[in-house]
Amino acid sequence: MKSFIHDDFLLQTDAACELYHTYAKAEPIYDYHCHLPQALIANNHQFADLSEIWLGGDHYKWRAMRSNGVKENVCTGSASPREKFDAWCAALPHTLGNPLYHWSHIELKRYFGIDEIISPKTADAIWEKANAQLAGMRVHDILQNNKVAVICTTDDPADSLTDHARITQLGIKTRVYPTFRPDKALGVNAPAAFNAWLEKLGGEAKVSINTFEDLLNALKIRHADFHAVGGRLSDHGMEQALAEPCTHSEAAAIFDAARAGRAASPVDWAKYGSYLMLEFGRWDAAKGWTKQLHLGALRNNNTRLLKALGPDTGFDSIGDFPQARALSRYLDALDTTGELPRTVLYNLNPADNYAFATMIGNFQDGSVAGKMQFGSGWWFLDQKEAMEWQMNALANLGLLSRFVGMLTDSRSFLSYTRHEYFRRVLCNLLGAQMERGEIPNDQATVGSMVKNICFANARDYFRLEVDATYRG
Repeated sequence: MKSFIHDDFLLQTDAACELYHTYAKAEPIYDYHCHLPQALIANNHQFADLSEIWLGGDHYKWRAMRSNGVKENVCTGSASPREKFDAWCAALPHTLGNPLYHWSHIELKRYFGIDEIISPKTADAIWEKANAQLAGMRVHDILQNNKVAVICTTDDPADSLTDHARITQLGIKTRVYPTFRPDKALGVNAPAAFNAWLEKLGGEAKVSINTFEDLLNALKIRHADFHAVGGRLSDHGMEQALAEPCTHSEAAAIFDAARAGRAASPVDWAKYGSYLMLEFGRWDAAKGWTKQLHLGALRNNNTRLLKALGPDTGFDSIGDFPQARALSRYLDALDTTGELPRTVLYNLNPADNYAFATMIGNFQDGSVAGKMQFGSGWWFLDQKEAMEWQMNALANLGLLSRFVGMLTDSRSFLSYTRHEYFRRVLCNLLGAQMERGEIPNDQATVGSMVKNICFANARDYFRLEVDATYRG
């Protein structure tokens, strides 16, 4: 049985097919948020086998495997690569209805030309054919073959930027930039980890951190270091925006207590975090950066497996936190002083779609088209149904035409097919509206919008240097 991933996959009308094949398919990829290890790019990594590139670090697949009764040793442990691969092939037929079924078949077809339906019966053939091709496929080949113009990794300010500096000397067409994610700076509620992180941060910033002023200085040094290697984006992952009143002296006292090993209360943690988040916003605005706020994840729900495996291993879920009021107060505080940077808001709870889509309209100021962005469907929402929800909310309440489009948010080099998946969903959505007469049946006009959403909007919005091949 051959794959159902045909040329018009997900495209249900003639208008959708025309939009995709003429305007979307050939556009380069602008991956402005991901979790790829930059060392693999710097070293032009050679993957050992299909298991490494397909399953390594992919907590989406691990969750599905666990749900199918696969033991943890085979998901994240010491089982052999072939055992892990076989377990995934056995699990995949049970994922019908889950986007993993689509993504996995698209990945095999686009990267390896494999049309087989994934199952235990086809595992041997897939393993042999894919591994034979991987032997001649390195990271730089993947980036070039997928026309990846820009990658923005996610980096702690205490992380070294050495690999990013090395990448700039490689001469590859893909531009790779760090994203400043200082979430651990808010860790005053866990002093042991916080103080260990401060030592690491001080080492990278080449300063001693004993006071709150020292911390701000070290973070600002690192913010400048990120800028020096081309970084122009920040990112924050939080349950909710933080907007509690806090003076400098209050923040310093909370810091001093944590430095002495005394954990901040929830109230003090929120006040301290609010102070830092305003500082970070001001720094981004001053340097012309774009801020990203990822809001709404309920993380690390399984204490037992968190202790065994660590974070980001597949035990997070959608949270139901109130969002609008604190988010409004945070954005307004920066806007009031003229220090609100370009901002992308991502929600993990689809119930917040309309709140976020209307919130961005409150702070559009005419300085930049689409200055405030309602970001693409994130994490559990980066699948067909939820992408449509997000785009419909944005279209109804803002300007879909100014949308900066898709990202991978992935640790896998096979995830560039998510851009294809998104583009097909986008074209199918608009094509159906064209054929129903809800928007003009004008391929040139709608197609131009599609091209912009796929690439040009992000290129123009984030203002990162792009190789001449992709400048348009």
